[in-house]
Amino acid sequence: MSSCNILCSYQLYSSCNVKPQIGSSRKSCFSQSWSNRPYGLSYFHKNFEFRRSNFVIVKASDSTTSRKQVEITYNPEEKFNKLADEVDREAGLTRLTLFSPCKINVFLRITGKRDDGYHDLASLFHVISLGDKIKFSLSPSKSKDRLSTNVAGVPLDERNLIIKALNLYRKKTGTDNHFWIHLDKKVPTGAGLGGGSSNAATALWAANQFSGCVASEKDLQEWSGEIGSDIPFFFSHGAAYCTGRGEVVQDIPSSIPFDIPMVLIKPQQACSTAEVYKRFQLDLSSKVDPLSLLEKISTTGISQDVCVNDLEPPAFEVLPSLKRLKQRVIAAGRGQYDAVFMSGSGSTIVGVGSPDPPQFVYDDEEYKDVFMSEASFITRPANEWYVEPVSASNIGDQPEFSTTFDES
Repeated sequence: MSSCNILCSYQLYSSCNVKPQIGSSRKSCFSQSWSNRPYGLSYFHKNFEFRRSNFVIVKASDSTTSRKQVEITYNPEEKFNKLADEVDREAGLTRLTLFSPCKINVFLRITGKRDDGYHDLASLFHVISLGDKIKFSLSPSKSKDRLSTNVAGVPLDERNLIIKALNLYRKKTGTDNHFWIHLDKKVPTGAGLGGGSSNAATALWAANQFSGCVASEKDLQEWSGEIGSDIPFFFSHGAAYCTGRGEVVQDIPSSIPFDIPMVLIKPQQACSTAEVYKRFQLDLSSKVDPLSLLEKISTTGISQDVCVNDLEPPAFEVLPSLKRLKQRVIAAGRGQYDAVFMSGSGSTIVGVGSPDPPQFVYDDEEYKDVFMSEASFITRPANEWYVEPVSASNIGDQPEFSTTFDES
């Protein structure tokens, strides 16, 4: 009885000659491209062009062991396509995993108090690479959504913006899809990063995919303002000048290079947005024209003098340790950061220009429980949702599968 060893090398070469790994980056490329659209694999084809290779069979034998080796190299694209198309024909879209990124306010001016009790603002919002992942599955129920998450303290009922967004979508469209949702939370709450708003926008996008895109992006953006002021921003392309309560969104070309790193540092304590606005004093706020800040950023980039946040003084009253943290980051950075500022109403301090936090954050007992993350600026193409950036370190060499069996 002899043995035969079969080595099957899956060659999936994209047009940019990236060799993804089975089970890691190749899997994510496939699932992201396929799952971000409702039917078939046309989007997959548009984004990844494969070079077809013929079947190549090389036989070799070892005279000392009588062992035969057969190496088969082939491209399984056609098999994947047939399988995926068959699933789509029979079931349509049943599951979807989406990236839900957060944002920072590069500058935030409060320009007035409104009659409805809100404040008018003018701010440069920008999406960054830190985000949650949300998994949606169609539920057999026609009456209730079910939400789970990986962290404690997140409401799982109608108080959660994800559930509010799904209810809003059904109300506006008359659809009756309900979902099982799992929220893999990475963005801290009470951070001024818009994590909950992003989750709501992502849920609206997902519900629309499951329904065959019966609503336009403009519809989703307008509807979302009914449940949150920051939610409409996420239907921009990722960089926008926002006014009104934040719901008036003007897409702008991102003038900030995507390779500029940043570090996010958030103490365990959160800032109450309501309390911060309660302490805000308009007459003591900055008088700089927000459009001049926008112009300066577009011409010279991010610097300390353009990263104005009118909510810093009241936030520092609510949480004095936050002011001390910002001051220490600036002092310890010794010029490594182009700008250090608070995002939104706090309590995240952002250092743009370096992904590394200062050493004192590691050394001081006071900061042992702070949240830290590096990030970068990202945007999204038209008619696609945001995609989590993939580190180059996740892309490896061509994988190889092997199995051995006996020939009888």
